[in-house]
Amino acid sequence: MFDWDDLRVFLAAARAGSLATAAQRLGVDAATVGRRVARLETALKSTLLVRSAAGLHLTATGAQLLERALDAESAMEAAGRVTQPDLIAGAVRISASEGFGGAVLAPALPGLLAAHPGLNVELAASSGFLSPSRREVDMAITLSPADSPRLIVEPLTTYQLALYAAPEHLERHGAPDSIDDLNRFDMVGYVDDLIYAPELRYLEEIRPNLRPRLASSSIRAQWDMVAAGGGIGVLPCFLAEGLTRILADQVLIERRFWLSTHREVHGAARLKTVRRWIKSLCRDQAPRLTPLPGLSQ
Repeated sequence: MFDWDDLRVFLAAARAGSLATAAQRLGVDAATVGRRVARLETALKSTLLVRSAAGLHLTATGAQLLERALDAESAMEAAGRVTQPDLIAGAVRISASEGFGGAVLAPALPGLLAAHPGLNVELAASSGFLSPSRREVDMAITLSPADSPRLIVEPLTTYQLALYAAPEHLERHGAPDSIDDLNRFDMVGYVDDLIYAPELRYLEEIRPNLRPRLASSSIRAQWDMVAAGGGIGVLPCFLAEGLTRILADQVLIERRFWLSTHREVHGAARLKTVRRWIKSLCRDQAPRLTPLPGLSQ
């Protein structure tokens, strides 16, 4: 029989993808994480994780154990809520896109914590999303609805994007007259092979074969490039402060954010509270998220 605490360490390592990151989250050193995982592997007589230059990877047996471990973790959390089902306390980890997480969620989080002193919030705002189905996070705000029976997925809010440039850039180079005219200008966009969601292929949507001359996997870096006069880029309207909209009568892109929560913890008081708060925040931020009228047909 194995030590149940070793299973908890295995879960942390599988989620983190590295011993060092798992150790940091558990408050121990990486060698301890490695020993505990090795002890679990010995007890189960199976290799669960393999190491590579890119990090830890689950074996087929490890992937099966992860599914069972997630179920066990959910059951333990549910048991812990039996005596205090309405307690709004504990940690909530949220995964969100870099732009939305940094510009919309982050500035509002202090108000959430002031209203609920027992809460702790961890915001993973990055290029790419972590997975609630693997319990890497408690909830995720994504560009498309997650497809997993483990998750409860809800539409959150629409938001708009448009073409923008710095005023100084337009003074030097002028503005395009049409979508076809964009080929004469330096464009800013995503690194093609680092695009983590098809919804981010904005330039291709505007005009086939429209390619960026300056590219980054980070939307905040793209904003910096555009603001510094590096070219014309597609940016969310909520990130466009100080920039000038281009081809306003021809280009307007709309996307939707989706909110997903693991089914087993969906009803936990702390997650219900944070979920309600996120929805309310999006309603309040609607003038920033969708500020533009639709294009005339």
